[in-house]
Amino acid sequence: MPDPSSLADAIDALLPQTQCTKCGYAGCRPYAQAIAGGTADINQCPPGAAAGIAKLATLLGRPALPLNPANGVEQPLRVALIDESRCIGCTLCIRACPVDAIVGAAKLMHTVLAQWCTGCDLCLPPCPMDCIAMVPVDPPRAWRRDDADAARARFAARSARLARQQRAAARLAVPLPSSPQAGDRQAIVAAALERARRRRQGQAA
Repeated sequence: MPDPSSLADAIDALLPQTQCTKCGYAGCRPYAQAIAGGTADINQCPPGAAAGIAKLATLLGRPALPLNPANGVEQPLRVALIDESRCIGCTLCIRACPVDAIVGAAKLMHTVLAQWCTGCDLCLPPCPMDCIAMVPVDPPRAWRRDDADAARARFAARSARLARQQRAAARLAVPLPSSPQAGDRQAIVAAALERARRRRQGQAA
Protein backbone atom coordinates (compact mmCIF):
# COMPACT_ATOMS: atom_id res chain seq x y z
CA MET A 1 0.00 0.00 0.00
CA PRO A 2 1.46 3.42 -0.92
CA ASP A 3 2.41 5.81 1.84
CA PRO A 4 -0.65 8.07 2.46
CA SER A 5 1.48 11.20 2.56
CA SER A 6 3.18 10.41 -0.75
CA LEU A 7 -0.16 9.51 -2.30
CA ALA A 8 -1.65 12.79 -1.07
CA ASP A 9 1.29 14.62 -2.66
CA ALA A 10 0.63 12.92 -5.99
CA ILE A 11 -3.10 13.68 -5.80
CA ASP A 12 -2.50 17.28 -4.77
CA ALA A 13 -0.20 17.72 -7.78
CA LEU A 14 -3.19 16.97 -10.05
CA LEU A 15 -5.65 19.31 -8.34
CA PRO A 16 -6.19 22.83 -9.76
CA GLN A 17 -5.21 24.67 -6.55
CA THR A 18 -8.06 27.15 -6.80
CA GLN A 19 -8.65 26.60 -3.05
CA CYS A 20 -12.35 27.16 -3.71
CA THR A 21 -13.58 24.67 -1.03
CA LYS A 22 -16.34 23.44 -3.37
CA CYS A 23 -15.06 19.91 -2.77
CA GLY A 24 -16.24 20.20 0.82
CA TYR A 25 -12.75 20.63 2.27
CA ALA A 26 -10.80 23.71 3.35
CA GLY A 27 -8.51 23.60 0.33
CA CYS A 28 -6.91 21.39 -2.29
CA ARG A 29 -4.41 19.75 0.09
CA PRO A 30 -7.05 18.65 2.63
CA TYR A 31 -9.12 17.25 -0.24
CA ALA A 32 -6.07 15.37 -1.54
CA GLN A 33 -5.48 13.93 1.92
CA ALA A 34 -9.13 12.88 2.16
CA ILE A 35 -8.94 11.08 -1.19
CA ALA A 36 -5.71 9.38 -0.13
CA GLY A 37 -7.33 8.36 3.14
CA GLY A 38 -10.41 6.98 1.42
CA THR A 39 -12.86 9.46 2.94
CA ALA A 40 -13.53 11.48 -0.23
CA ASP A 41 -14.22 10.51 -3.82
CA ILE A 42 -12.38 11.74 -6.90
CA ASN A 43 -15.35 13.59 -8.42
CA GLN A 44 -15.80 16.47 -5.97
CA CYS A 45 -13.72 19.17 -7.70
CA PRO A 46 -15.70 21.41 -10.12
CA PRO A 47 -12.64 23.42 -11.28
CA GLY A 48 -10.81 20.20 -12.12
CA ALA A 49 -13.94 18.95 -13.88
CA ALA A 50 -13.95 15.89 -16.14
CA ALA A 51 -10.31 16.22 -17.16
CA GLY A 52 -9.17 16.41 -13.56
CA ILE A 53 -11.33 13.46 -12.56
CA ALA A 54 -9.84 11.42 -15.42
CA LYS A 55 -6.30 12.19 -14.20
CA LEU A 56 -7.17 11.18 -10.64
CA ALA A 57 -8.81 7.99 -11.90
CA THR A 58 -5.69 7.08 -13.86
CA LEU A 59 -3.42 7.80 -10.89
CA LEU A 60 -5.51 5.73 -8.50
CA GLY A 61 -6.53 2.97 -10.89
CA ARG A 62 -10.21 3.73 -10.47
CA PRO A 63 -13.01 4.22 -12.98
CA ALA A 64 -13.69 7.83 -13.90
CA LEU A 65 -16.91 9.25 -12.47
CA PRO A 66 -19.08 12.18 -13.53
CA LEU A 67 -18.65 15.32 -11.47
CA ASN A 68 -20.83 15.19 -8.37
CA PRO A 69 -23.50 17.89 -8.91
CA ALA A 70 -23.65 18.44 -5.15
CA ASN A 71 -20.22 20.06 -5.45
CA GLY A 72 -21.01 22.29 -8.43
CA VAL A 73 -20.87 22.30 -12.20
CA GLU A 74 -18.12 22.52 -14.79
CA GLN A 75 -17.83 25.98 -16.31
CA PRO A 76 -15.32 28.15 -18.18
CA LEU A 77 -12.54 29.86 -16.28
CA ARG A 78 -13.80 33.06 -14.63
CA VAL A 79 -12.21 35.83 -12.57
CA ALA A 80 -13.59 38.26 -10.05
CA LEU A 81 -14.32 41.84 -11.09
CA ILE A 82 -15.05 44.59 -8.56
CA ASP A 83 -17.39 47.46 -9.44
CA GLU A 84 -15.03 50.07 -8.06
CA SER A 85 -17.72 52.77 -8.07
CA ARG A 86 -19.65 50.79 -5.44
CA CYS A 87 -16.74 49.47 -3.38
CA ILE A 88 -16.68 50.91 0.15
CA GLY A 89 -13.26 49.56 1.12
CA CYS A 90 -14.48 47.18 3.82
CA THR A 91 -11.58 44.69 3.17
CA LEU A 92 -13.86 41.65 3.59
CA CYS A 93 -13.07 40.36 0.10
CA ILE A 94 -9.34 40.78 0.75
CA ARG A 95 -9.62 38.61 3.84
CA ALA A 96 -11.62 36.00 1.93
CA CYS A 97 -9.28 35.64 -1.04
CA PRO A 98 -7.13 32.52 -0.56
CA VAL A 99 -4.37 33.64 -2.94
CA ASP A 100 -4.00 37.39 -2.22
CA ALA A 101 -5.44 38.33 -5.62
CA ILE A 102 -7.34 41.35 -4.25
CA VAL A 103 -5.47 44.49 -3.27
CA GLY A 104 -6.61 47.60 -1.45
CA ALA A 105 -6.86 49.03 2.04
CA ALA A 106 -9.54 49.92 4.56
CA LYS A 107 -11.91 52.64 3.27
CA LEU A 108 -10.08 52.66 -0.07
CA MET A 109 -11.11 51.12 -3.38
CA HIS A 110 -10.17 47.48 -3.94
CA THR A 111 -9.23 45.85 -7.20
CA VAL A 112 -8.60 42.29 -8.42
CA LEU A 113 -5.31 41.16 -9.93
CA ALA A 114 -6.95 39.14 -12.67
CA GLN A 115 -3.78 37.22 -13.51
CA TRP A 116 -3.72 35.87 -9.92
CA CYS A 117 -7.45 35.22 -9.47
CA THR A 118 -8.37 31.52 -9.35
CA GLY A 119 -12.11 32.09 -9.86
CA CYS A 120 -12.88 30.53 -6.48
CA ASP A 121 -15.97 32.74 -5.79
CA LEU A 122 -15.03 33.06 -2.10
CA CYS A 123 -15.01 36.87 -2.27
CA LEU A 124 -18.69 37.02 -3.26
CA PRO A 125 -20.53 36.06 -0.03
CA PRO A 126 -18.79 38.51 2.37
CA CYS A 127 -19.18 41.59 0.12
CA PRO A 128 -21.85 43.79 1.78
CA MET A 129 -22.35 45.86 -1.37
CA ASP A 130 -22.72 42.97 -3.83
CA CYS A 131 -20.23 44.79 -6.04
CA ILE A 132 -18.21 41.75 -7.13
CA ALA A 133 -19.08 39.71 -10.21
CA MET A 134 -17.47 36.64 -11.72
CA VAL A 135 -16.76 37.23 -15.41
CA PRO A 136 -15.31 34.94 -18.09
CA VAL A 137 -11.61 35.27 -18.78
CA ASP A 138 -10.99 37.33 -21.90
CA PRO A 139 -9.75 35.84 -24.13
CA PRO A 140 -11.16 32.49 -23.00
CA ARG A 141 -8.57 29.91 -22.00
CA ALA A 142 -8.21 26.84 -19.85
CA TRP A 143 -6.71 26.75 -16.34
CA ARG A 144 -3.17 25.45 -16.82
CA ARG A 145 -0.70 23.56 -14.68
CA ASP A 146 1.50 26.65 -14.33
CA ASP A 147 -1.58 28.53 -13.05
CA ALA A 148 -2.10 25.82 -10.46
CA ASP A 149 1.54 25.86 -9.37
CA ALA A 150 1.52 29.65 -8.98
CA ALA A 151 -1.76 29.54 -7.06
CA ARG A 152 -0.37 26.87 -4.73
CA ALA A 153 2.66 29.04 -4.00
CA ARG A 154 0.53 32.13 -3.28
CA PHE A 155 -1.82 30.12 -1.06
CA ALA A 156 1.14 28.74 0.89
CA ALA A 157 2.65 32.22 1.27
CA ARG A 158 -0.65 33.64 2.50
CA SER A 159 -1.14 30.75 4.95
CA ALA A 160 2.38 31.25 6.31
CA ARG A 161 1.79 34.99 6.71
CA LEU A 162 -1.48 34.47 8.56
CA ALA A 163 0.19 31.92 10.83
CA ARG A 164 2.93 34.44 11.66
CA GLN A 165 0.31 37.07 12.43
CA GLN A 166 -1.54 34.65 14.68
CA ARG A 167 1.65 33.84 16.59
CA ALA A 168 2.53 37.52 16.93
CA ALA A 169 -0.98 38.35 18.11
CA ALA A 170 -0.86 35.53 20.64
CA ARG A 171 2.45 36.82 22.03
CA LEU A 172 1.05 40.33 22.33
CA ALA A 173 -2.39 39.13 23.43
CA VAL A 174 -3.88 41.26 20.64
CA PRO A 175 -6.90 39.67 18.91
CA LEU A 176 -6.80 39.64 15.13
CA PRO A 177 -9.81 41.05 13.31
CA SER A 178 -12.39 38.44 12.49
CA SER A 179 -14.91 38.46 9.69
CA PRO A 180 -17.83 40.67 10.75
CA GLN A 181 -21.20 39.10 11.37
CA ALA A 182 -24.36 40.23 9.61
CA GLY A 183 -25.03 43.07 12.06
CA ASP A 184 -21.44 44.29 11.77
CA ARG A 185 -21.67 44.27 7.96
CA GLN A 186 -24.82 46.38 8.17
CA ALA A 187 -22.98 48.86 10.38
CA ILE A 188 -20.07 48.97 7.91
CA VAL A 189 -22.43 49.70 5.03
CA ALA A 190 -24.36 52.31 7.02
CA ALA A 191 -21.16 54.11 7.98
CA ALA A 192 -19.94 54.07 4.37
CA LEU A 193 -23.23 55.46 3.10
CA GLU A 194 -23.13 58.19 5.73
CA ARG A 195 -19.60 59.16 4.66
CA ALA A 196 -20.77 59.30 1.05
CA ARG A 197 -23.76 61.49 2.02
CA ARG A 198 -21.50 63.91 3.86
CA ARG A 199 -19.13 64.11 0.89
CA ARG A 200 -22.05 64.92 -1.41
CA GLN A 201 -23.27 67.63 0.98
CA GLY A 202 -19.80 69.12 1.14
CA GLN A 203 -19.51 69.18 -2.64
CA ALA A 204 -22.93 70.82 -2.96
CA ALA A 205 -22.11 73.55 -0.43
